Amino acid sequence: MVLASVEKMVGLQKKTSGIRNICILAHVDHGKTTLADCLISSNGIISSRLAGKLRYLDSREDEQIRGITMKSSAISLHFVKGDQEYLINLIDSPGHVDFSSEVSTAVRLCDGCIIVVDAVEGVCPQTQAVLRQAWLENIRPVLVINKIDRLIVELKLTPQEAYLHLKNILEQINAVTGTLFTSKVLEERAGKETESESISDTAQGDQIYDWSAGLEDTDDSHLYFSPDHGNVVFASAIDGWGFGIEHFAKLYSQKIGIKPAVLLKTLWGDYYLNTKAKKIMKGDQSKGKKPLFVQLVLDNIWSLYEAVMKRDKEKIEKIVTSLGLKIGARESRHADPKVHLNAICSQWLPISDAVLSMVCNKLPSPLDITAERVEKLMCVGARTFDSLPPETQELKSAFLKCSSEGTAPVIVFVSKMFAVDAKALPHNKPRPLTQEEIAHRRELAKRRHAEKLVAKQGKELSEKPQSENSSEVTENAGDTKGEEQQLTGQVEIMTSKAMKQEADNKESFIAFARVFSGIVQRGQKIFVLGPKYDPAESLHKLSFQCSATNDLPLVPHMTCCTLENLYLLMGRELEDLEEVPAGNVLGIGGLQDFVLKSATLSTSPACPPFTPLNFEATPIVRVAVEPKHPSDMPQLVRGMKLLNQADPCVQVLIQETGEHVLVTAGEVHLQRCLDDLKERFAKVQISVSAPIIPFRETITRPPKVDMVNEEIGRQQKVAVIHQTKEDQNKIPEGVQVDSDGLVTISTPNKQATLSVRAMPLPEEVTRLLEENSDLIRTMEQLNTSLNEDKKTHEINQKTLDRIKEFKQKLEQNLQGRKWRNAVDQIWSFGPRKCGPNILLYNFEGYKRSVWQCLGNAVKEVSKYRDFDNSIVSGFQLATLSGPMCEEPLMGVCFTVEKWEINKVGEVLSTRSQDSGECDAVQHKQNEDTTLTSSCTDEVCSVNEYQESSQSVPKSPEKISKHKGEVLLADCYGPFSGQLIATMKEACRYALQAKPQRLMAAMYTCEIMATAEVLGRVYAVLSKREGRVLQEEMKEGTDVFIIKAVLPVAESFGFADEIRKRTSGLASPQLVFSHWEIISSDPFWVPTTEEEYLHFGEKADSENQARKYMNAVRKRKGLYVEEKIVEHAEKQRTLSRNK
Repeated sequence: MVLASVEKMVGLQKKTSGIRNICILAHVDHGKTTLADCLISSNGIISSRLAGKLRYLDSREDEQIRGITMKSSAISLHFVKGDQEYLINLIDSPGHVDFSSEVSTAVRLCDGCIIVVDAVEGVCPQTQAVLRQAWLENIRPVLVINKIDRLIVELKLTPQEAYLHLKNILEQINAVTGTLFTSKVLEERAGKETESESISDTAQGDQIYDWSAGLEDTDDSHLYFSPDHGNVVFASAIDGWGFGIEHFAKLYSQKIGIKPAVLLKTLWGDYYLNTKAKKIMKGDQSKGKKPLFVQLVLDNIWSLYEAVMKRDKEKIEKIVTSLGLKIGARESRHADPKVHLNAICSQWLPISDAVLSMVCNKLPSPLDITAERVEKLMCVGARTFDSLPPETQELKSAFLKCSSEGTAPVIVFVSKMFAVDAKALPHNKPRPLTQEEIAHRRELAKRRHAEKLVAKQGKELSEKPQSENSSEVTENAGDTKGEEQQLTGQVEIMTSKAMKQEADNKESFIAFARVFSGIVQRGQKIFVLGPKYDPAESLHKLSFQCSATNDLPLVPHMTCCTLENLYLLMGRELEDLEEVPAGNVLGIGGLQDFVLKSATLSTSPACPPFTPLNFEATPIVRVAVEPKHPSDMPQLVRGMKLLNQADPCVQVLIQETGEHVLVTAGEVHLQRCLDDLKERFAKVQISVSAPIIPFRETITRPPKVDMVNEEIGRQQKVAVIHQTKEDQNKIPEGVQVDSDGLVTISTPNKQATLSVRAMPLPEEVTRLLEENSDLIRTMEQLNTSLNEDKKTHEINQKTLDRIKEFKQKLEQNLQGRKWRNAVDQIWSFGPRKCGPNILLYNFEGYKRSVWQCLGNAVKEVSKYRDFDNSIVSGFQLATLSGPMCEEPLMGVCFTVEKWEINKVGEVLSTRSQDSGECDAVQHKQNEDTTLTSSCTDEVCSVNEYQESSQSVPKSPEKISKHKGEVLLADCYGPFSGQLIATMKEACRYALQAKPQRLMAAMYTCEIMATAEVLGRVYAVLSKREGRVLQEEMKEGTDVFIIKAVLPVAESFGFADEIRKRTSGLASPQLVFSHWEIISSDPFWVPTTEEEYLHFGEKADSENQARKYMNAVRKRKGLYVEEKIVEHAEKQRTLSRNK
């Protein structure tokens, strides 16, 4: 029986101090959903016998089949402790690495979390990841060490060994927390140092840098998990028991006569009980005594397990009576001892009491939200809290008060949208009939029955014997009439059924949200603020007091909507609500047209959008999807839109080729997305391509040794005619390539000449550019607004400091003769203006820098000024698709060493400078079009680039009479377009002049395996080009942890293969890590005597890089050089000719 009604829950929602918003976080298979089941059964929603078997919050079919959670789902529980009543909004989250985005959505809505750790496996990779996510969101964790029964039943440890093992696990977890805390303190301290340095620059004397300072002063004792703090529970969720040491402290204080406070401090740690003196002494290890925890706690649990497992009836009865429990005959006679055990333990040490009382004592209510967390939530990107408009800063107090008054501004954060069947919505559910309705229906049925009887009797009386023939005719006529009526009736039923089905099949989207301030009411009008909304811009247009009901001017990234339905989330069920006060988690219906994945809702336009969610996993696995029947295309497109909305991590793209592509976080995630597409969202048959594996192209320094490790240049060369011919064929006429790789090329109309050189960037620089791509994008936006003389962006000091720091790091890493002044000469980054490639200018008479936002902007006028954007656009195009297989470039630096514009070009630029004011305006327009042509948008594809390069001339042609552009717009098209194409070609040839390499995406792979299957794990790894980084044995167990890297291209089916080969004893966790150069040259052919001897003329041995390159080229429809028949003379039939 459900203990708390909806009315009760609504009442509890109003008492903010009694609310706890918590989520359960852990590694996969550590027992989150089983623990959630135990907590739910305490509310009578499910039977306590089914807890752990039912997995109530795994409501999807595939979750039940696979046995893992795939989405976060919420349920509200009622808990009474003493005279205090609590409402606990519990969110269960997935542990599988593919679904870590769901963890981020859950963590954002909570104030605290329960970290669950398996007592046997200890701290696993995903445990560390979830601890980090909780730390980043500033939410407080408590710990449940689960599956302690495995220490007794599987590992068969003694209580003393188990105590040491548990102590070890606690140390590991505290070590992870400690590293997070240390990094934060050092970061803050570094920030203070830089501030104090800027103040005390004049101070003299040697400064001694002390690393430890700052750590000793800060108090971090509250962060760590320790049973005597009351933030650790020892449990076995499957057997239904759990305890914190305060339970035993109370119990034994009466028995032994020692104060509970003393016992609390000494029950965990190196203390033992001196029974003679009835005192607790320190130093159990040295004196060979049992620690208190073993003696008073673990021994009892071990003896209970032993008695039940060995079916020792007398002992069991003794234990049951001494504990004062009542065990039913059904449980005690059950064939499975686990059932008996569960019955005893769940009464003696109920897990729900232990966990929920720890949650209520140790985790904060929504009222206790910290100022630090509020500021973090309100500051998007690089903005600091102080730089927000004053109206926005005032909202901080509303956050901290978390008040549910009518005057408080409503602030709601939607962390994700999830799809539910329209049938599951409360207003579509079949409701039970009331007594009056049942009586009314009974009356109707009786009346109908009576009418039928009367009609029958009347018929019998009126029937008289007629001729057989005529009677037959009338009968037939009656039959056909009846049939017709029946048919029309059936048609009506069919159409109504179809309409009903249509309504049933519809997916409804519900927003998973939390109210941070104010009261949300059904039918309320509210602003929906997108992630890019800027309150500073909109407050100029709107008054601070305006509400969502007024007719408002258009503001970017902001819309108004009505909250149609509010729901209480109860796992698989939804309950209707009229209003929800601050501090609660809720579902909101009717937002599907306004919110894509996450959004901020507010009644105040001054509210900033919340910081975007931190996703641990990056989507990397791509597949192309198309319907089996082309006529189903519209359904597929609609289905993919819905899928994109329903999953926080998936990305849906349409590539340049017109393919519809799904980008997912891993294989399990991909499978789930495809199932959803087929069965829920598109409801059509689909065909899925092989995974599209991303690569990057780069160049390296020329190698010192050849393929047989001989030093190059020393051995005797063999004339390899075909190779030298190929080299000559690569480069067309009109392109000069120097011996050191400098490429010189002219535009088709010969008015300009470019010389470009390509160089590999050092690895540290590439990594730096990748990490700071957001900062580079911000710089680009600032530079654009500076060029257009807009002062909308008040440049924030913190951002400027970050840009300066970034510049310093680049200067440190780019040292040496060939990189002299390189950082100041950076012209652009690419692709998409924020990628890991650099364009430098190294010619006289031109100055333009990406660092102009730092205040060293030079508004110079030169002959290059009109066309420099064309060069940048050409570079962006070249870096977006390289020459090997049209994949983006990475870690390449292009230097423009010469750019000559002939006389005609100069005439053009001088005319444009000398002409009058009217012309200056039009010249500005032209510059604007070229600026926009280089496509500052983040998601700009190749097509857009090509379109933009074609659209450049449209506005100059109108004003060409003034400018003399007509001189240059010859048969080759406009001059700016020619420059773009020439620059792109120059970059490509410069790349081909250097040794090219492919870069593959790599996963880090963590595998836990026992010693007997290690060999098989290694076999699978080496077969798939994996490389083992380290293996270590977990203390106290026979489990090895293997860390390896594996190319994404080889990872499909990897998890399944490892499970098959090791009979399920090893399972890997794959997380995208980095890009790595594939060492082999895709264009390699043997050129020396030794290589000929070793590899033969064909060099048939598999070249991994070439294999990958050809696969990508085939997929993209590019030319692949391969012979279909290699040795025609060797082909013969297998059966002999007779």
